[in-house]
Amino acid sequence: MSKDLNIALVRVDSRLVHGQILEAWVPFIKAKCIIVVNDKVASDPFLETVIKMAVPSDMEVTISSLDEFVQNYTFTHGNGKKTIVLFSTIADACKAFDRGFHFDRLNVGNVYNNEYKVCCSSSVFLCEDEITTLENLLKEAGVFVELQRVPKGRAINIKEALKDYWHK
Repeated sequence: MSKDLNIALVRVDSRLVHGQILEAWVPFIKAKCIIVVNDKVASDPFLETVIKMAVPSDMEVTISSLDEFVQNYTFTHGNGKKTIVLFSTIADACKAFDRGFHFDRLNVGNVYNNEYKVCCSSSVFLCEDEITTLENLLKEAGVFVELQRVPKGRAINIKEALKDYWHK
């Protein structure tokens, strides 16, 4: 796997690789590479094979544990293959940030938590820990966080989505 990548999208999507990624985001971004950052998938050869089989053969796919990912990749714009980095949870994206993978924008596509406190959109339901984590990422690191399922859909700034919750 080439380390010379152009990170075009950092996304949280609990489903990882699925139709919205392959049919909407990949063509929109003109991505040539997807990196799935997930400890469970990285440690399960069956899950890794299933994900790789879902992706067209002309697309490079890397499955990585969180630790391996932050040790081997840095966030860069402009050079190399256009790449989508996928995390299954907000916590994992923020851990990667805290460990050195510093991105400037985070796209949250699909997140569901049984203990959700806020329904931010039809596909994003956040629990209190996720809200606090995003607030820290936004305020302390200056990362722009947006909710957007597909590129042609309306992007919602997390500040707008959580304004009533944060002002309680």
